[in-house]
Amino acid sequence: MNAKVIISGSGGRILVECLLTHHVDHVFCVPGESYLNALDALYDVRERIALRICRHESGAANMAEAYGKLTGKPGIVMVTRGPGAMNAATGLHTAYQDSTPLIMFVGQVARDCMDREAFQEIDYRRMFGPVTKWVAQIDDAKRIPEYVSRAFQTAVSGRPGPVVLALPEDMLVEITTAFAAPTYTRVAAAPTVEAVQQLAALLSAAQRPIAILGGSGWTQQAYDDIRRFSEAWQLPTACAFRFQDLFDNTHSLYAGDVGIGINPVLAQRIKDADVVLAIGPRLGEMTTSGYTLFDIPTPRQHLVHVHAGAEELGSVYAAEVMINAGMPEFAAVAARLVPVNPLAWVGQSGHSGQAEAAHADYLAWSTPPTVAGPVQMGEIMRYLREHLSSDAIICNGAGNYATWVHRFYYYRYFRSQLAPTSGAMGYGVPAAIAAKSLYPERMVIAFAGDGCFMMSSQELATAMQYALPVIFIVVNNGIYGTIRMHQERTYPGRVHGTTLTNPDFAAYARSFGALGATVEKTEDFIPAFEQACASGLPALIEIRLSPEVITPTSSLSSIREQALRTQKMS
Repeated sequence: MNAKVIISGSGGRILVECLLTHHVDHVFCVPGESYLNALDALYDVRERIALRICRHESGAANMAEAYGKLTGKPGIVMVTRGPGAMNAATGLHTAYQDSTPLIMFVGQVARDCMDREAFQEIDYRRMFGPVTKWVAQIDDAKRIPEYVSRAFQTAVSGRPGPVVLALPEDMLVEITTAFAAPTYTRVAAAPTVEAVQQLAALLSAAQRPIAILGGSGWTQQAYDDIRRFSEAWQLPTACAFRFQDLFDNTHSLYAGDVGIGINPVLAQRIKDADVVLAIGPRLGEMTTSGYTLFDIPTPRQHLVHVHAGAEELGSVYAAEVMINAGMPEFAAVAARLVPVNPLAWVGQSGHSGQAEAAHADYLAWSTPPTVAGPVQMGEIMRYLREHLSSDAIICNGAGNYATWVHRFYYYRYFRSQLAPTSGAMGYGVPAAIAAKSLYPERMVIAFAGDGCFMMSSQELATAMQYALPVIFIVVNNGIYGTIRMHQERTYPGRVHGTTLTNPDFAAYARSFGALGATVEKTEDFIPAFEQACASGLPALIEIRLSPEVITPTSSLSSIREQALRTQKMS
């Protein structure tokens, strides 16, 4: 029997010892007096745990979420009570919808002040319950190891997600002894023999199959195993919304991404498929084109849905085969699954004509068109995909600018994309800072629109403070582009509430000590980018894009004119 390890000291010191037990190496925070004792304990382990002080709690929470996405380990964020916790709520929601392991420690009012609406008091169970896997408050310092152990187990097991632990400030200064808990162990379901046999039978009889990869919980081994599975079966393989780094986009089997602005040819291919193998994604609004790719509740395709959370299976779609399994567990089995008989969609040459056609459609879709104006965003994306190393990490938040990134960049490396499936603006900047802190040797680029960037632009100070040379590319069109597009489509000519007044972004960056450059025509981009790479500093490149260039294939004027014609006809 293992001897019990005893931890002694203040609650804050016991908390930090627990973080070390669970191999935490980064903590993102905005400091607060409600957890000063924990900050003091972190001082003593500053060589082992990198503390990243942020300028807003939303930035800290998004950095922790990005850490969870990149590593599969819980990202750790610490915030103070009341306003601090509320500012971090967006990061929790992103972690919940994106199934990202994250633990938020919140300073709380002293125990003898509770339930009196004390200064900045909030009931976190009621506030964060709907967007977390578990919320609890530690009222006894002796139980810190127990609560923290459960938090890590909960965050990573099954369908990963966020956990919140509230820390009363008087509990953190309490001196006590506690029994240490062991390091957490991820728990996941594995596919049954019967389910795998059903999958093999459906694929063997298929005429037009397709796979869709997505969700969290993937590892490098699972990534490699699924590639081998797709190659063995010559499966056309697509990736769900903002999970494009789960399959090499240059691979001959890659069919494209299934999300906002899906290639219409790919959407039709999924509708016409006889077998759809969804490995990992939630089949939510974005991955089903507004619930139009599959009939509810019973799809006309033979649907095989693999997901780490049993509660997700059958929640919207009654799949023919539901496999409750973690991605590594399923991928390991799938990699050993090989066709016994010739497959209907594979020719005598051993190559899949359907997969070749799907990849050809993707290549055509990802060929940049020419748009009006002096800046060709498609050509800029072509330059980046041809010159960046495959392990470069590309980050973005939300907005129409992201269409250029998702459609025209090729993701070729596992964990090279950081983007919120929750559609949260302001995500890309803090995510990129976290990525660069974690992987200083990798190129990290954050894309943002002008509206998206200004929601987290203060984190430039964080990049400067920790000497993290992220390259921030701000696509400035002077509007909230996505909302303006929908406004013109629904209420043509009635522009209200979507126009922005912006700073000189390059000058703004320089005010922090970063490099700043402005691009007003396509040929200005390469020298600006090369200067940013060579500077060794955080760098911001502002690309001034006409608001008319609202998508790669539509202008605001054309959307408005079409809407007006439709109104007249009705």
